[in-house]
Amino acid sequence: MSIPVRLGFDIGGTASRWVACDASGAVVARGEAGGASGRVFEPVERHRLSGAVQHVARILAEQGLSVERVTAGLTGFGASTAADVRALLAQPLGIPPANVVAVDDMTLAYLEQFSPGEGHLVSAGTGSYGLHIGADGSRIRVGGRGMLIDDAGSGAWIALRAIDHIYRGFDRHASFDGDPVLAEELLGAIGGSTWDDVRQYVYGGDRGRIGVLSVAVARAATRGDAAAAAILRTAGTELARLATALIGRTRSLPVVLVGRVLDLHLVVREQVGRMLAAETVHVRRSDAALAAALMQTSTLDLALRA
Repeated sequence: MSIPVRLGFDIGGTASRWVACDASGAVVARGEAGGASGRVFEPVERHRLSGAVQHVARILAEQGLSVERVTAGLTGFGASTAADVRALLAQPLGIPPANVVAVDDMTLAYLEQFSPGEGHLVSAGTGSYGLHIGADGSRIRVGGRGMLIDDAGSGAWIALRAIDHIYRGFDRHASFDGDPVLAEELLGAIGGSTWDDVRQYVYGGDRGRIGVLSVAVARAATRGDAAAAAILRTAGTELARLATALIGRTRSLPVVLVGRVLDLHLVVREQVGRMLAAETVHVRRSDAALAAALMQTSTLDLALRA
């Protein structure tokens, strides 16, 4: 006899986190699958999302769990892809698309922390953005335009700034001797020291893969590398800028910062605190997949009207 569950997804470029809860709200299973997005008009992204859900479906079946309802927050999700996304989430799990609620990951992250109108959210993971959802369902989004345009303060942004820095030094000296620690950490994480290695890693991968290199930057800062620390400090400034933009367009409200960038190195949090000293600021760990599994559809109604 299978156990019915409600499934929550937090689908991002680096990983797709999921949580299954029973009727009482108790967690019965959780895990991670490959990164994906809601940009299913791109064949590669369509394949990634389908593969991630199929992976989860197999695990749930092996554990005797049957999904009744899914709530998912996806990076890159938009209204134009909603029907396709719901179908891709529903089919491997054996449920009708009508039993799937899909929203963008920003909405899910906000509603995990606040009721509409209560505060400002700044998220710093692979990408970055700021969001305020008003009590009337209106929304103000700042940043979050992708790493080719901005995403300042994000993991991918940190990684690309660091790669740019070591190669500017290489251009001057024909070696990485000016930045030995940062270069060692970055090139070690990439798995090669030639430009071909770096080019293939950066241009042949996705933003999630690039964002992982921010961990190497943090290691370099911990080892005393001044350039790495400066990049991370600037990331903190950029994240604070997102909060001040939201405050300027609305009013002063509590600010919650979430995302793995806040855990990279203390210098990031210190700079955010310094820049937002006059505001009420909280840095919190997010469990958006659990929030999605527990979230009632009625909670999403106001946010989804905007």
